[in-house]
Amino acid sequence: MLLRKVEQFLARHDMPATKFGRLAAHDPRFVLDLRMGRIPRDATEQRTLRWMDEYECDPRSALLPRDLETKGFCYAV
Repeated sequence: MLLRKVEQFLARHDMPATKFGRLAAHDPRFVLDLRMGRIPRDATEQRTLRWMDEYECDPRSALLPRDLETKGFCYAV
């Protein structure tokens, strides 16, 4: 279930739901809509899962301060 995996990801990375939605799905309400029962298309679910995997595999993501708002930009670390 996508919502369960997203909630675990948010807790593990101490990331707000709206930031996750902007970065992973380009929709700040994505997680909020999932919590309200939204069922994403298969392609959206696969893209979101792939984004979470890539985020966790990227060593730079661990170095970014958690309160830094990236606004979609990549910062050299």
